[in-house]
Amino acid sequence: MSQLIKIDKEYAQWIKNIGERFKASQLKAASKVNTEMLRFYWSLGTDMVNLKAESRWGDKFFSNLSSDLQDSLPDIKGLSITNLGYIKRFYLLYSSYASIHPQAEGELFSIPWGHHKYIIDKFYNEPEKAIFYVREALQNGWSRSVLLNFMDTDLYERQGKAISNLSQRLPAIQSDMAQEMTKDPYNFDFITLTKGYKEKELKDALEHNIIKFLLELGTGFAFVGREYRIVIGETEKFIDMLFYNLNLRCYVVIEIKTGKFDSDGVVQLGTYVSAVNHILRQKNDNPTLGLLICKSKDNILAQYSLESSSQPIGVSEYELSKLYPVEFKSSLPSIEDIEKNLKDDE
Repeated sequence: MSQLIKIDKEYAQWIKNIGERFKASQLKAASKVNTEMLRFYWSLGTDMVNLKAESRWGDKFFSNLSSDLQDSLPDIKGLSITNLGYIKRFYLLYSSYASIHPQAEGELFSIPWGHHKYIIDKFYNEPEKAIFYVREALQNGWSRSVLLNFMDTDLYERQGKAISNLSQRLPAIQSDMAQEMTKDPYNFDFITLTKGYKEKELKDALEHNIIKFLLELGTGFAFVGREYRIVIGETEKFIDMLFYNLNLRCYVVIEIKTGKFDSDGVVQLGTYVSAVNHILRQKNDNPTLGLLICKSKDNILAQYSLESSSQPIGVSEYELSKLYPVEFKSSLPSIEDIEKNLKDDE
């Protein structure tokens, strides 16, 4: 590092900006390379299908094609027998959908090939599901591990499925976006609790795993606070969890219940939603949403309860499979035990 960068702030900032511009250009170049590679794969898959290549050139077609292409293009990766099989399936999976929805091609060519291979493996005969995960991965910038997680937790079946009154309480465009934001059930398998856990333990665990909780909630959520204090008239109340959704441009009040749905929860949540609208909501914010997440629910009771509420609210369940027996917790060593063992080893 030169002395100039240490003593001249303007020069140092310029050097920083150059570095940032270079990294941005690298990302754009990598994105363009990925797009062009996928376009090539698409055209190659099209050829294979239109030429009826396997029928025309026999059982060893993929082996011969791989060998001949690698001889012809020695510096190009991705021409193995396995990858050529994926390339054909890539085209077969999406071709019918893309012919009806031409804009889908732009989406297909915008996520990494490694993502596509995972999607092809799981949803080869289900193009609508496959394109759903392509879009989610693209919009949310998912890594492969995050994509795998959401495929394993059946996001397609859960997305937008909360029982709600959103279409009756919000303008059409906002209600559609808000409904799509919901899930039913929410998957809380990223936390571990003992059987017989209390409501506070669940809420503590969600806060301690807030990054994973935000990921499960979906794109655009920002955490505002837990046990968020709000004064309504002369009464002090505490909201379980308060979020702001940057895409919807509104506050989202979430109440967590470890028991079965009760209509009293809608009344309580409606009060909090109304209070946030009066006290926190700014003129550029859209109306606040409420989401009640409970262990189980009677769908008809939930629907009737929502019809009686003037506030936009959704009701969902949650799933939690990682439960240990209470005795397991007591069998773990305490901090004092660990410290004593460390001292004994010194």
